[in-house]
Amino acid sequence: MKPVFYSPYAKTPGIMKPGFSRIKGRFFGLFILAVSVSACIPKEKAQKITIKNPLSGPLKGLVYKINSEASMQSIASIPEDSLVLMDGDKELPFQFIKENGVTKAILVQADFAPDEEKPVTVKKGVPAVFKAKTQAELSIKEGGEWVWVTKKNGNQQYEYQGGNWKHVNSLWVDKKHTDHSFDIRYEGPGWESDKVAYRFYLDWRNATDLFGKKVDTLVLQNVGLDGFDSYHKLSGWGVDILEVGKSLGLGTIAHWADSSANRVAKTDSVFCEITYSGILESKITTKYFGWEYKGGKTDLTSELSIRAGSYLTKEHLTTGEPIDNFCTGIIKQDSTTVLTSASDNGDWVYMATFGVQSLQKDHMGLAVFYRKKDLQQITEDKLNHVVVLHPEGNELTYYFCGIWEQDASHMDNIEKFKAFLEEQRALLNQGIYN
Repeated sequence: MKPVFYSPYAKTPGIMKPGFSRIKGRFFGLFILAVSVSACIPKEKAQKITIKNPLSGPLKGLVYKINSEASMQSIASIPEDSLVLMDGDKELPFQFIKENGVTKAILVQADFAPDEEKPVTVKKGVPAVFKAKTQAELSIKEGGEWVWVTKKNGNQQYEYQGGNWKHVNSLWVDKKHTDHSFDIRYEGPGWESDKVAYRFYLDWRNATDLFGKKVDTLVLQNVGLDGFDSYHKLSGWGVDILEVGKSLGLGTIAHWADSSANRVAKTDSVFCEITYSGILESKITTKYFGWEYKGGKTDLTSELSIRAGSYLTKEHLTTGEPIDNFCTGIIKQDSTTVLTSASDNGDWVYMATFGVQSLQKDHMGLAVFYRKKDLQQITEDKLNHVVVLHPEGNELTYYFCGIWEQDASHMDNIEKFKAFLEEQRALLNQGIYN
């Protein structure tokens, strides 16, 4: 049946006023031309990028980095605010990684079956809003004043009194700041995934501490608001679970000299910034100007990052001048077992401890992952298990992690911890955390 055209000039279909046939002809000509032109305009087609589980076991919530030239060209063909990534009919969370405003890579999170190659559809659409699974955070006091006080131990120092907490993206550390100055919330910057949270002391101690999490939500924005002692008491979100004191704690930056690990204690100035706080990855950059170590002085840059679904923190170090070594490690604890990699296959190996070593008197595993080629020696001092590492050029990268009996892993026995360590080492050897 042919379509019936209705004339705007008549009440009855098919009845036209004189001259309308010429208008109709011109209309059809324009209509055909428009269809022909639109048919020649290339439409944005959905494209596919393949991502792969490199392991023979299932992986849930793996964050995969896409940065190949071909893949990035496919992604660049769609406006960033209209990009949608699909795993079949399931939309995937993703995050752009930019350098100086230029997109260099994209992170995407997906679940994988063993050895699965997953085709991800890249298309234009209205992207969903996903809940953030990582965070980097830094807060300071404002509206109060510095007061010179005498502490209970008899030491005198400045203390910040009064004021309210304010989140900031960067901070030049005040010359008056020291341990327990109360001007920086939980004494330094914090970073977390949905699995675990960390902080480091932004003072002469410069050591890394660990928060155990009992929930899979982000918590650091609420930690320490009601006082510095509150996070040492178990609450619904979790608790501080690592004793640090004068030790390396876990993964702390140090220099090996005179048979001991010496933390980054003496500097001319320190600048810390939240590089980015993203839904799948967050990063903190800290610049230590004029770091004095045994035998030299240099500027040091630390980049700490963490990804969703992961317990691992990546530490990337760069110095202004060559340095003979870095070291890092794990605090010595009673009743713990020291573990090293079961196999030498691959570039990455680890040193770890496991046992009843949390401040909650339950099981906790601590680990440092490093490249075999960077190792100078495995040693110890009075307080720490230590790995001494040689920078390549002026750079060094290592990873560290803590995992707890009361978090989602239920890490309550050493065999389970060994399996976890080997899985993480395999992912590092496959370049997944790069």
